[in-house]
Amino acid sequence: MTHEAWHRLFIWTLCLGLISAATAHSAELREPSKPNIILVFIDDMGWSDFSCFGNKDASTPEIDRLASEGIVFEQFYVNSPICSPSRVAVSTGTYPQRWGITSYLGHRKQNEERGQCQWLDPKAPMLARDLKQAGYATGHFGKWHMGGQRDVTDAPEITAYGFDESLTNFEGMGAKLLPLTRKPDGTVGKIWQDAERLGQPVTWMQRSEITTGFVDAALAFIDQSVANKKPFSINLWPDDVHSPFWPPVDEWGDGSKRHLYLSVLESMDQQLGRLFDRIRNDRSLRSNTMILVCSDNGPEKGAGMATPLKGYKTHLYEGGIRSPLVVWGPGLIAPSTVGTRNTKSVFSAIDLVPSLARIASAPPGVSRDGEDISATLLGKSDESRTAPLFFSRPPDRKNHYGFKNLPDLAVRDGRWKLLCDFDGGRPELHDLTEDPGESKNLAAQHPEKREELTQLVRNWYRSVTQP
Repeated sequence: MTHEAWHRLFIWTLCLGLISAATAHSAELREPSKPNIILVFIDDMGWSDFSCFGNKDASTPEIDRLASEGIVFEQFYVNSPICSPSRVAVSTGTYPQRWGITSYLGHRKQNEERGQCQWLDPKAPMLARDLKQAGYATGHFGKWHMGGQRDVTDAPEITAYGFDESLTNFEGMGAKLLPLTRKPDGTVGKIWQDAERLGQPVTWMQRSEITTGFVDAALAFIDQSVANKKPFSINLWPDDVHSPFWPPVDEWGDGSKRHLYLSVLESMDQQLGRLFDRIRNDRSLRSNTMILVCSDNGPEKGAGMATPLKGYKTHLYEGGIRSPLVVWGPGLIAPSTVGTRNTKSVFSAIDLVPSLARIASAPPGVSRDGEDISATLLGKSDESRTAPLFFSRPPDRKNHYGFKNLPDLAVRDGRWKLLCDFDGGRPELHDLTEDPGESKNLAAQHPEKREELTQLVRNWYRSVTQP
């Protein structure tokens, strides 16, 4: 064979190799690995507390950057205005009333007096378990509050609910971080010492740094998952911004409740930034990870804000149940929606469960109350859930934060929202499109809509509370 022929053969072979490599690379792009999922579930934060939601008194640059690189949802709801049932909903995709959890879980006697279970049934349809069966490494780092607190010492471990690893606070079973406190005058102390009996090992940390402790655990879990070549799903549920407020000692300012709250908010944002940077600065993780950030319920009065919405934590008014939601995922969401605000789509925490399962290609589980709105989360649609959203008041909070004789039930259906008592009395009907602050009761002007929604929400409540 001539030198020229050998040269042509070499070039032809080289081209075949390049084509083969390009084809393989293209296949990798067409068939990405299962996306990683991180849910940051903040405690007791108001709808307008992120600076990207209008807070002028504090800055949350880490969350704001996620928002500028992702999608902000303004009509997202949690399914209870108080912590434990809200966490049940986002974990199971079902209304928490079905599991006998309607207020925060406290001491055994308190739970019995409220007609509650002592902990979430481990047989509940957990998203974590579905993802684990789909090949995910699953971790829970932060507040749990679905069983194992105060004198309830016989609740299941968090790992019984589908998690490979957990680290929690004083309201859960298993390894935990417990809070040390320090005031500017140097006074130190401990909170929740009795929680040591709810699981080991226990690490004591400054309360102002515990979010960092949970972030560190999540980062180690991510590193191990990457090393094992497994997709991961992480709950990062900080204690912040729940009272009592313990910011860094140099951020106490005048010591007022509002200032302490804002200092904790800013400190939490800074601490979460380490987790966000870990994902953002790793090309493979950046292109294949979804981060969702929201709150479990509305704010404590005098601390957070839900302006222009009415009400606070424990209330069925918008300020108690509507939450900011930021969804980030540069390699997953539609490029045209990066940096946008979705003001139209109405959905809730129970809808996140089937939606994230769909995004993760997890096999269909049991029937849930939530609906698949994955296309909306990914910015490929602005559709809302089709069924109405229903809510019930925590049984121990008929009067709270200066509000007397609060409504017992609520339903959101399209532009309409109705609140009423268990017997259908004292109906309030609001057009949220025109009146998000729920200042005008239109019940008398729209009797047919009032009666329709009253019957609807009363039937729902009977269906989820009767055995």
